[in-house]
Amino acid sequence: MTVPSSPVSTAIIGAGIAGLTAGKMLGDYGIPYTCFESSDRIGGNWAFGNPNGHSSAYRSLHIDTSKYRLSFQDFPIPEHYPDFPHHSQIKAYLDDYADAFDLLDNIEFGNGVVHAEHHDGGGWTLRTQDGTARDFDFLVVANGHHWDPRYPEFPGEFTGQTLHSHHYIDLFDPIDMRDARILVVGIGNSAADIAVEVSSRALRNTVYLSTRTGSWIVPKYMAGKPVDKYGGALPFVPRRVFRTLVNNFAEFLAGNPEQWGLPKPPHRFLDAHGTQSVELPLRLGSGDVIPKPNVERLDGSTVHFADGTEAEIDVIVYATGYNISFPFFDPAFLSAPDNRIRLYKRIFAPGMPDLAFSGFAQSVPTLFPFVECQAKVIAAYAAGEYRPPSEAAMEETITADEQLYLGHVLDRPRHTQQVEFYHYERQMRVEELPLGRERAQVEGPALHAGSRV
Repeated sequence: MTVPSSPVSTAIIGAGIAGLTAGKMLGDYGIPYTCFESSDRIGGNWAFGNPNGHSSAYRSLHIDTSKYRLSFQDFPIPEHYPDFPHHSQIKAYLDDYADAFDLLDNIEFGNGVVHAEHHDGGGWTLRTQDGTARDFDFLVVANGHHWDPRYPEFPGEFTGQTLHSHHYIDLFDPIDMRDARILVVGIGNSAADIAVEVSSRALRNTVYLSTRTGSWIVPKYMAGKPVDKYGGALPFVPRRVFRTLVNNFAEFLAGNPEQWGLPKPPHRFLDAHGTQSVELPLRLGSGDVIPKPNVERLDGSTVHFADGTEAEIDVIVYATGYNISFPFFDPAFLSAPDNRIRLYKRIFAPGMPDLAFSGFAQSVPTLFPFVECQAKVIAAYAAGEYRPPSEAAMEETITADEQLYLGHVLDRPRHTQQVEFYHYERQMRVEELPLGRERAQVEGPALHAGSRV
């Protein structure tokens, strides 16, 4: 890799997986950067008990992606790890990654960005927790999108205890969930995990699971191997064939959720996020978890459901997703209403050549290699070896990509950033990066050190 003669000064917001990989790739190009992290540790979402409140990990959490689809390309996950590592092992993996590439020296811990001001001529002034202000040519936003809980708006008032799955730690923290009537709202992976955990008969709980729409519930293993391990050859299959194969196979494997009292999904498997759970169908089939439709209204301790039934509830756990938030930007400058933000290749905002985003996508089936792929593009861009197309062409491509990835999915806030990793990575590696290098050679870099572009 070439080292630019006058590298751009770069700031990264966040030291989770997206910020770490961005820093690693920038370092490969010799790009000076500073990573601002509000916490006292790396890992973001995977730092259990993260003092900045940005971790949604609960004590028993294991990642739903198998280790075979989890590894960074340039730093394989340890072979001795189990198929589905515990969150503590993911954190250890990220610690080893940071140590292996000397990333910690570039991170300012306990010094998050409070406000990011963009100059009219380009460039940034960042004000941080320590009260200082510093200027940078280029800003990489990697503050994550699983830390700002989203709640549903149900009519009425509930007088029991409530919490979002983001704040759930275990059966006793922050709420003692024994001998209680519990309602879990949601049908994603966190909802399934928590419903299973609190529904053990030994706890003497009565547990309900409420969802407004159905979800395909797929096991983690098939024929003794992680299900996602069978997808190794699928990246080379044409996309239409890929979708047909995966939809038919996954739906056959999952079975009709109506057999457990859940609504049948009104969509194909790849048209919304599936739910991975080995135990939820068993708990539903055993009567330990009682399925319910959407909540119609709240009335004191009584919850009324859309099918006319009701239940007395002590605790409601909302496993209802997250908002994409940028607290350091003025909302009028940049925000993501309803979790929608138009980004070229989920990285660049048209008309703002000194700004990049990393990790703001729901990559199926894996996120770690996805952010690594984005980091390679961001670093090549900062080094002047990659250039996006014109602003008009970027807008056209954003619209086309949204139709490609989102045209078939349910219109929900949790799906606005969905991408298919295999297609995305191949397209970036085979087409976008080579074309971007040609554009940079012909037109020159889009970003210059010390200039206000």
